[in-house]
Amino acid sequence: MAKGPVVPEHVLKKRKTLEAIQADRTKKLAEERAKNKVQRGVIFKKAAAYAKEYKQKEADLVRFRREAKKHNNFYMEPETKVVFVIRIRGINAVDPKTRKILQLMRLRQINNGVFMKINSASINMLRLVAPYVTYGAPNLKTVRELIYKRGFGSVSRQRMPLTDNKVVEESLGKHGIVCVEDLIHEIITVGPAFREANKFLWPFKLSAPKGGLPVKRKSFIQGGQFGDREKYINNLVRRMN
Repeated sequence: MAKGPVVPEHVLKKRKTLEAIQADRTKKLAEERAKNKVQRGVIFKKAAAYAKEYKQKEADLVRFRREAKKHNNFYMEPETKVVFVIRIRGINAVDPKTRKILQLMRLRQINNGVFMKINSASINMLRLVAPYVTYGAPNLKTVRELIYKRGFGSVSRQRMPLTDNKVVEESLGKHGIVCVEDLIHEIITVGPAFREANKFLWPFKLSAPKGGLPVKRKSFIQGGQFGDREKYINNLVRRMN
């Protein structure tokens, strides 16, 4: 009886190694899929809870305004906790102190935007660079659109698009922020990890606004562009996003 071809021992070893690698890879893939399924469920529940919280907060605000109006009174609106700052002027004739403050605010280019927590230090910085920036209180829709459409994360000093929740979890998971909805919630509510979340977000690179920005050398209240524009920052962001 004729014998079949003899398979060399090193080929058998290589085949066995490849089979082990493939089995290990299949096992890890199954574990990863199971983990992702559980994680998606957690994220979905968080998103639903946040949506309920935002809706309740909006309903409370409407109720307080109506009650104040009913009693012929005025409702004191909640103080702004976070502002969105956009640089509207370039580098021409910028003195060193103003340039340094703009660098500290991470506004190195025209049409760059960042979130800032409101405190005495940030208010002083905004006053000093007022002719070069415009800012105001962003609403939930603005924050969500900015992060989902223009959001990039800083990962090992590299600009990474927020296309996957893993990017957020790997950088901010230790602070309890594991998905983009967590990130949005932390920014809009100015949570305990706001500093880390804001530092993780790369400065937003916005487009030039449709229709341009005329009269940049006058403040917003004088019919110009720079300075505090309160809730009207949302309209400007829509034009630039």
